[in-house]
Amino acid sequence: MSTGRLSGRVAVVTGGGQGIGRGIALRYAEEGAKIAVADINIDNAKAVSDEITAAGGTAIAVVNDVASRQSVNDAAQRIASELGPIEILVANAGVTRPAMLWKMTDQQWSDVMDTHLNGSFYWLQAVVDGMRAGKWGRVIFTTSAAGIQGTIGQINYSVAKSGLLGMTRSAARELAGDNIIVNAVAPAAATPMTEKIRTEERFSTKYLAEIPLHRWAEPDEIAGAYVFLASEEVSYMTGQVLSVDGGRVMMR
Repeated sequence: MSTGRLSGRVAVVTGGGQGIGRGIALRYAEEGAKIAVADINIDNAKAVSDEITAAGGTAIAVVNDVASRQSVNDAAQRIASELGPIEILVANAGVTRPAMLWKMTDQQWSDVMDTHLNGSFYWLQAVVDGMRAGKWGRVIFTTSAAGIQGTIGQINYSVAKSGLLGMTRSAARELAGDNIIVNAVAPAAATPMTEKIRTEERFSTKYLAEIPLHRWAEPDEIAGAYVFLASEEVSYMTGQVLSVDGGRVMMR
């Protein structure tokens, strides 16, 4: 795994222990990156890092609660000391706390904001000094169609994902002079977090009808976009959002 589009780069993938995060970590390793699999569930993170090392790659598992600035800073320091300066950040960790807006509690609201928005910002701040010093960096946020179009029953999630669009564009502007490329991916439902949508008929039938490709995505299909956005091939593209959703956004 020493050659590839990301050969020798140090990458951290938050929420890397399962779903799309796992797919990204595995693909990055295949492309030669050294991977920090960061997850609140250390057993999941270790399973992915072990899978990478068993295949000949370089990876470590790092326990991380993205909603805690101290946890983020501790994780970033450990990664830098063991793998080297972080050059690629994939801010992918997420949670859902669904409820109609008139029923939503403060805790449901703050859980989602703390994870998606605060967590992404904490990680951005934790890596940006090193990227600026090295005059090279790739930052990739995971947003959602919900952040582009809105959704029903998850106003917290929609607002958080919409906020990440603003974070992407603002960071892209601020960091462009340091050769730090900042983009986002709006992926399809392909994670344990969206299991209910994919498995319960009352949701899945309607959702699938809105996808021109008429099938669910596999995490590896989503991961390809993250490889592209982390590579040299994206050197003149920043502040953008790639919708990797089987065409669903264009149909709504």
